[in-house]
Amino acid sequence: MGARKKSAPRRGSLGYSPRKRASRFVPRVKTWPKLEVGNPILLGFLGYKVGMSHAFMIDDRPGKPTEGQEIFVPVTIIETPPVYALALRAYSYDPNRGLYSIGEAWASPPLELELHRKIKTLGSFDTDKMLKKIEESLDRIEEIRLIIATQPKLVGGLSKKKPDILEVKIGGTNSIEEIYKYAVSRLGNTISVRDVFQEGQLIDVIGVTKGKGFQGVVKRWGVKELPRWHKHRKGSRRIGARSHGKGVFWETPQAGQTGFHRRTEYNKRILLIEDEGYKIVPAGGFLHYGVVKSTYMVVAGSVPGTPKRPLVLRHPVRVPSWYTRMGGPKKPKITYISLASKQGN
Repeated sequence: MGARKKSAPRRGSLGYSPRKRASRFVPRVKTWPKLEVGNPILLGFLGYKVGMSHAFMIDDRPGKPTEGQEIFVPVTIIETPPVYALALRAYSYDPNRGLYSIGEAWASPPLELELHRKIKTLGSFDTDKMLKKIEESLDRIEEIRLIIATQPKLVGGLSKKKPDILEVKIGGTNSIEEIYKYAVSRLGNTISVRDVFQEGQLIDVIGVTKGKGFQGVVKRWGVKELPRWHKHRKGSRRIGARSHGKGVFWETPQAGQTGFHRRTEYNKRILLIEDEGYKIVPAGGFLHYGVVKSTYMVVAGSVPGTPKRPLVLRHPVRVPSWYTRMGGPKKPKITYISLASKQGN
């Protein structure tokens, strides 16, 4: 009988550690892309996951084996009604402190937004006075961001009244003066998803995954279960005794929270942006969501989270080579989108 093997490749990725619960449904964006398009543009948007379907399209990715052929693509529908620009916030930079806020200007929100449900104390609504103060410090400003709020009443699948709020950086150019003028023109107005994204381009989707509660090492880390062909005095789902005398190594798979993690899906392609939501709704509505009332987008592939969960849509931070060879956004040719009701969306 040979010697027993004492080593094995580790299970699961340590890159996602610690696997703890997300602190919020709408996650903060940690990295913004350096976008150079010549004009100021908002680098992110907010939407709500509706569900999944499938479509057929002509593959226009250069260099792919199926280029020019009709291919099957699983798709996700995301409802993206217009958002309201609540405030403008300016940041300066210090090598020791990093980015720090030097001023903000709030617009008076409309009553139908019901912002008091989200924020108990708002800033001053003397917008002109605050903008003048920021304008005097333009030479110190490093970044300008907009604070946007969703309008839940325009979303077909939501019954809540409390808006979701996100701070989004403005990019597209290095001119702070142009960015400031763009931010002032948007402050207190609604912004459509068409003002931020276009059909055919890639986006990153940031969201919170489905929660699965407290789970053991087999489901949480993919650890191999011990063979069941003989008795186990302490069970068949144990972890190894990997310790250093004072406790267990932190790399050792252990039971704990599974799911409800903040995750980013990179380079999801927008196949379609449409204003009439009824065109995409199957008979009886989407499972666990209902009907789509406002603007929506169809994205290739899957995205994190359950239906009705808010998603942060961002311009891509790492563009793949095939997209660069394509020369930028190119409107895809969709031949068919399924309107059949799906189980397990």
